Amino acid sequence: MSMEFIEALGEIEREKGISKDILIDAIEAALISSYKRNFNTAQNVRVDVNRFTGVIKVYARKTVVDEVLDSRMEISLEAAREINPHYQLNDIADIEVTPRDFGRIAAQTAKQVVTQRIREAERGLIYNAFIDKEEDIVNGIVQRQDTRNLFVDLGKVEAVLPLTELMPTDKFKHGDRVKSYITKVENTTKGPQIIMSRTHPGLLKRLFELEVPEIYDGVVEIRSVAREAGFRSKIAVHSRNNEVDPVGSCVGPKGMRVQTIVNELKGEKIDIVRWSENIDEYVANALSPSKVLEVMVFEQEKMARVIVPDYQLSLAIGIKGQNARLAAKLTGWKIDIKSETQAEQEFGRPKSPEGDTMHQDSVSID
Repeated sequence: MSMEFIEALGEIEREKGISKDILIDAIEAALISSYKRNFNTAQNVRVDVNRFTGVIKVYARKTVVDEVLDSRMEISLEAAREINPHYQLNDIADIEVTPRDFGRIAAQTAKQVVTQRIREAERGLIYNAFIDKEEDIVNGIVQRQDTRNLFVDLGKVEAVLPLTELMPTDKFKHGDRVKSYITKVENTTKGPQIIMSRTHPGLLKRLFELEVPEIYDGVVEIRSVAREAGFRSKIAVHSRNNEVDPVGSCVGPKGMRVQTIVNELKGEKIDIVRWSENIDEYVANALSPSKVLEVMVFEQEKMARVIVPDYQLSLAIGIKGQNARLAAKLTGWKIDIKSETQAEQEFGRPKSPEGDTMHQDSVSID
């Protein structure tokens, strides 16, 4: 090697942030293995790369002894003092054994080490950049697809979007832009692996944080999210400021904020409900858009029995039970829905006058 190589290492240090000393230490370690492999020796050696000139020297390390039994590992005191008069018994003597053609091997080895270290450093930088984006939204461009995954270009790295994490309404082709939620960032032997999703409830939460300034500022909180991706979602919100309407903030002027999210999710219906510490009120809100007459709470079973008008029963339950299922996920409570007639027959509850319903604070966006 030469001074030019040392200067090149300095340039790499400035551009890639990899210490020149670390690179030289790695080159020295690799050259020890190369020397033993190429010259078929098992002796203990040390390689020294001059930090200024790039000159490489190989030294055999031998123990100073009275009587030499293994010439590969030992040297007599007399021979050692010919090299350096200060050597004593049991010292380790360094004897230069640099082969004549070692420069060619050294250059090839150094190139491999530097290339590998640069690759590792770049992988580390990518990993550090994306580990902070775990559980966040990123934009990418679809590159290709196999039988199980979409591969999405995020600029510095290619991320994986499993087909099982796509919404039923998602149709992407090469070159399409896609907004996804990062569920996992792993540092593997092949480099950083980034796994994304379009079905995760976190995607809906992050979209609202991006679109609603009150959520971003912390005035409005998202307390819970329940989602059946591509079909319907429910989101429970709460305001820390009594003068700020959490539901209205999420809907936005003329519904523009929530409509932007609906468009991004390819028409997924979104129910925005007001969170309440009173479970009966919260459950009634969660069953939006149906009207609720009464909620009976059973604390021990963590179950709520809900009574709705006869004509609202199918709406409260939803198609294939979807509305009730999402309300249960949102609140964390089991929900048993009964019509007025069913309640009267099973529990003897009298029917309410027409229009007598519990107050509900929610909005449903199709």
